Amino acid sequence: MSARRPYRSDVSDVRWALIEPVFVAWRARRTGPGTAARVHDLREIVNAILYVNRTGIPWEYLPHDFPPYKAVNDYYAKWEADGTTQQVHDLLRDKSRRAHGRSAQPTAAVLDAQSVKTSVNVAEKTSVNVAETSGKLSSPLALSMTHDSSCSRLREEPAGLGSRC
Repeated sequence: MSARRPYRSDVSDVRWALIEPVFVAWRARRTGPGTAARVHDLREIVNAILYVNRTGIPWEYLPHDFPPYKAVNDYYAKWEADGTTQQVHDLLRDKSRRAHGRSAQPTAAVLDAQSVKTSVNVAEKTSVNVAETSGKLSSPLALSMTHDSSCSRLREEPAGLGSRC
């Protein structure tokens, strides 16, 4: 890690040890002619993504002690496109489930739907882009890395069978 002071959103040493092999393998697959020299530490890239996720700031406002925001955004876009973030999410989910005595893969899910009456004066939209409206990242990487560890149960059991967090 660099000599900067850590942010509260930084990935811990223990979590980094779990996910580092995924990112090292990703980088190893991207070698050969036409690939850029490796300038940025992958852990700092992950820390910058988590900072943006946690604070909700635009990429352009990323503090200067992180790698340049365009580089961070580029890594994030590539990891989203090729499934690397999903791979990290699955790895952390499986580890958490095994630690709580469950099988690695969930066997059930809870779906919740609610109808809400709205005013007739509100224009109806046919689609909403959550990423644009919330201002926060919603990638599997960001969601799994910012999971509240105070909740020891995942909400994958049928309603009424498990404790609510």
